[in-house]
Amino acid sequence: MNQFLPVFSFSCLAISLTFAQQPATPHPSLLAEIPAAMETEIAAHHTAGAVTLVVEDGKVIHQSATGMADREKSIEMNENHLFWIASMTKSISVTAIMTLVDEGKLSLDEPASKWLPALGGVKTRDGSPPSRPITLRDLMSHTSGLAFPPRKADDGAQSLEGYTLALIKAPLAFEPGTDYEYGFGITVAGRIAEIVSGRPFDEFLQERLLDPLGMGDTTFHPDDRLRARIAKSYKTAEDGSGLIAAYNPFVTSDATVRRMTEPSGGLFSTAADLATFYEMVRNRGLHQRKRLVSEASIAEMTKPHTAGGSLQSYGLGWQCQVAGKAIAPGFSERSFGHGGAYGTHGWIDPERRLVAIFLVQNVLVKDGGKARQAFHGKIVPPPGR
Repeated sequence: MNQFLPVFSFSCLAISLTFAQQPATPHPSLLAEIPAAMETEIAAHHTAGAVTLVVEDGKVIHQSATGMADREKSIEMNENHLFWIASMTKSISVTAIMTLVDEGKLSLDEPASKWLPALGGVKTRDGSPPSRPITLRDLMSHTSGLAFPPRKADDGAQSLEGYTLALIKAPLAFEPGTDYEYGFGITVAGRIAEIVSGRPFDEFLQERLLDPLGMGDTTFHPDDRLRARIAKSYKTAEDGSGLIAAYNPFVTSDATVRRMTEPSGGLFSTAADLATFYEMVRNRGLHQRKRLVSEASIAEMTKPHTAGGSLQSYGLGWQCQVAGKAIAPGFSERSFGHGGAYGTHGWIDPERRLVAIFLVQNVLVKDGGKARQAFHGKIVPPPGR
């Protein structure tokens, strides 16, 4: 076995919630089946390895690591391996940005050009200005109209400032607030946080969340200590024969080569660190009796927003469960979380007082989503199980 086996505990203020009918809690016998379920998924080539973690009311009720972190070097997966969490970064970035809203330094509904003047020059596809200014709320709910950018050779090489200016030069895909298009609005919001705080975004995030939460294994720029623990990425071989090693654009050649700080998707983290962050959010902004973000901001981030009169499965930096559009089947309609491009996923169910974390490093893996479904099915099993 590998040597990185952490002792994991929480010291969080649990919230007492009363419900007319208490939702079912995870059954220990089903939780005990998770490692075997993951081994089945590994045998089916749906992932090379996985770290799974379930927290109930601030207590770890399941934690396991299965499979391999690096098959070529015969390194077994363990709970302390590091994963590129991709778009799960959005939830952490927006939570940090909302601390500036709490302080009155930013506003969700004023024109965002107040802090980033270049936003005042955006145009629609016909070359005219939009009917109303883009707001911070628009940027963080993917309703700003900023189009998803094409891939470019200089991706990751620019500064956040330079990349933001490039993003907002493109014509808007739609009028602000009239539609939803998942994209890089949170990257622009991150640049606004840099301007207002006077700090580079990675330092701002470190100060606002990572240090107060003790998230010492979470970073945009893994050093040599952390790089030794990064789980390898895998994809399905083109002939369908199994998994082969895959390229990860966020794993640079060495620690001295830094990719641009990307508020929309650049963080690396561990299951333990993510659970600490999610527990703080589940506890409505409190960590060890200290408030890091307001209850109002937590509520604003984790409620479904509307665009063009339609309810979306997204809040501010968080995916939200909506009736008829379940992102995480079986969890309550009030639950929320976020996934990442390489198959990682974190989910909070406030009704069940649960946090569920699933970490893999999959890209272009056939039926790769089945591993997460198997994990979730042991936490909130289908009726009759």
